[in-house]
Amino acid sequence: MHLRDTLITAIAPIAWGTTYIVTTELLPDGHPLFASLVRALPAGLIALALTRQLPQGAWWWKSLVLGVLNIGAFFPLLFIAAYRLPGGVAATLGAAQPLIVAVLIVVILRQSAPWRLVAWGLVGALGVALVVLRASAQLDTVGLIAGLGGTASMALGVILSKHWGKPPAVSALSYAGWLLTAGGLFLLPITLLAEGIPGSITGPAIAGYAWLGIVGGIVAYTLWFRGIRIVPIASLAVLGLLSPLTAALLGALLLGERFSPLQLLGFGLALTAIVGAQIPPRKPSATPAGERRASQDE
Repeated sequence: MHLRDTLITAIAPIAWGTTYIVTTELLPDGHPLFASLVRALPAGLIALALTRQLPQGAWWWKSLVLGVLNIGAFFPLLFIAAYRLPGGVAATLGAAQPLIVAVLIVVILRQSAPWRLVAWGLVGALGVALVVLRASAQLDTVGLIAGLGGTASMALGVILSKHWGKPPAVSALSYAGWLLTAGGLFLLPITLLAEGIPGSITGPAIAGYAWLGIVGGIVAYTLWFRGIRIVPIASLAVLGLLSPLTAALLGALLLGERFSPLQLLGFGLALTAIVGAQIPPRKPSATPAGERRASQDE
């Protein structure tokens, strides 16, 4: 069951991996906030209309906090990084998420340091860097801050989502709808005041926004929040590496980019990290009582 749930959850970061190519090839330049808003708010309202469930009690403010962390802050920071940094740099920053999650597991969940997650996270980040990072990549300060901020925001959102769980008798679609709507409402005034609406929205842009909202929004977040509830956090955190790998693979398939031997090595390292993190640690076998007594007699 764990493998099946992991594979279902993996659909979410794979869907998010399409964000890079959709942003650069279909969406109008210079409107990351509007892209974030259109991705979040309509998707959230559709989910609410389908499920007709609203938060109760403390879940009003919890939904707001999780909506801002997972969506309201993460989306625009992701788009700003995608616009201002080469895709490889933005993806490498995102690959640091397992390491941030490892720190938050200790700080917030009060669990022992997940050294397996740290080890696989380092291997995965190295693999992603080999796949997508270019020697000629130009670094932009605002883009770097946005990329790291978005990664940290998503990591904190994952940890709090795991810590708080979700109310009983509430579907994953309802839960995703709450957070998408909260994130979208948070973005609405900021977008209108700081950026506005693009002067013209073409047919390809409409298709891009629809893809990001339906597949990257409703579908992906429903599966992701379902996974947060049932998949171990160490396994879940490393699944995020599928996002930059998907982006790189789409670049090869759709834009004619070619993988060098070093990039193929990086791809293998990242996939190894993803698979390795899914293997549960071996529990130490109990020593039989007879062996313990014999050992004590000696």
